[in-house]
Amino acid sequence: MARMRVRLTFPAHLIQEPILYRLVKDFDIVINIRRADVKADYGWVALEMDAPEERLQQGVAWLKKLGVQIDPIERDVVVP
Repeated sequence: MARMRVRLTFPAHLIQEPILYRLVKDFDIVINIRRADVKADYGWVALEMDAPEERLQQGVAWLKKLGVQIDPIERDVVVP
């Protein structure tokens, strides 16, 4: 299993779409949402994704194709 920490930024036209559900269902990726902020016209979510490396890469490619911005996160995003 590989792990990836990313921040996904969603444009307005994707805010109402079940993107994370599809990521889990279609690519069998386990996600852990660490932080998120969603408004009517903009949203982002910081999450960890666990899956075999090939599945992670397929999921990331799909997200990019949809227009989701993907930025890697180097450290834990939850501050005690």
